[in-house]
Amino acid sequence: GFFSGEKEEPAKRKEKTSRAENQAAPGRSSCGEALHEAVASLLLLAALPGSRRGSASRIQASQEQRGDGGSRLAATYLQSRLFKVPKYVPGASLEGTDAPLPAKFDWRDKNVVTSVRNQEACGGCWAFSVVSAVESAYAIKGNVLENLSVQQVIDCSYENKGCSGGSTVTALSWLNQTRVKLVRDAEYSFKAETGMCHYFSRSDFGVSVTGYTSYDLSGHEDEMMRMLVKYGPLPVIVDAISWQDYLGGIIQYHCSSGEANHAVIVTGYDTTGSIPYWIVRNSWGTSWGIDGYVRIKIGSNICGIADEVSAVFV
Repeated sequence: GFFSGEKEEPAKRKEKTSRAENQAAPGRSSCGEALHEAVASLLLLAALPGSRRGSASRIQASQEQRGDGGSRLAATYLQSRLFKVPKYVPGASLEGTDAPLPAKFDWRDKNVVTSVRNQEACGGCWAFSVVSAVESAYAIKGNVLENLSVQQVIDCSYENKGCSGGSTVTALSWLNQTRVKLVRDAEYSFKAETGMCHYFSRSDFGVSVTGYTSYDLSGHEDEMMRMLVKYGPLPVIVDAISWQDYLGGIIQYHCSSGEANHAVIVTGYDTTGSIPYWIVRNSWGTSWGIDGYVRIKIGSNICGIADEVSAVFV
């Protein structure tokens, strides 16, 4: 389940990427890019055929401004992935994960999860998801919980498209291959747009990724729970087109597997009630959902939450 790959020469990033380039690039999800579409475009959602995994369909949803100045998911591009992560094989249990699972578990209770952020009009959900996992992995090892730079990943992960979209697995591969040190957010703060990559070779602090694992765990959400408990919060990709007006409760319908357009991070689960659910942190600010979190039913791959699950090691 580890991906190292051949190290590639860094390509010089363009500071800005045109919308046409973004649409042509496979494997990217433009989550939250601010396209000022008419509200009527929402009516197209029911008429658009669902895209199969690997297709290049596009759905556009209108932008809705939040009171805190942030915006919800404004545009979604469903495009083919650069590659598929390996399907989990039953019986190949992850090392050291055979112990009984607790009925409920939440990494927030361990004080190793940073506060909810707001990606605003930047389609950088993929970077927010990955950086959140790195922050938690670092704290789980006994270090101080730090807010690390999302902007650094947006600007420097050259195989992605910055605020025009990207892939969690591609970002993890870049972090793993380059061993780049993520600096504190205060040193490289979020700008809500793609900028030039800055290097901090003389910085006295930085967190490097030493490895990661990614699986398609659809049909095996019990194993996903084991990954969560053993390794820490998990970056995942989801179909979030129906999350626009989520106010609370457990999402059980109105989203699909194999149609990912957004990246989030799973911090916990609860199986004590009649409907077991994942505890998922979004990057749309604290005024959205349950203080920035959403609950998704466990067991049926709701919203494709188990389609591409990663764990991060530092």
